[in-house]
Amino acid sequence: MTTTITGAFSSIDTIRNTMQDLIACGIDREKIYADHEHSEIKVMIPDAIEREVTEIMQRHQPIEMASYHR
Repeated sequence: MTTTITGAFSSIDTIRNTMQDLIACGIDREKIYADHEHSEIKVMIPDAIEREVTEIMQRHQPIEMASYHR
């Protein structure tokens, strides 16, 4: 199954840093969507790496996070 993790952040710089960390750990850039208008990142990943991705995103202190399983 697939999980979509959405995180809301306080700044564009934090979004960029979070994206860089996700890419550095092996997440494909094509699976990361930055919504600058709403200051959010959405990451579509296999369920097996949800915990790792959640930990990476939490390091950047999101305002809010949510996971959706499909």
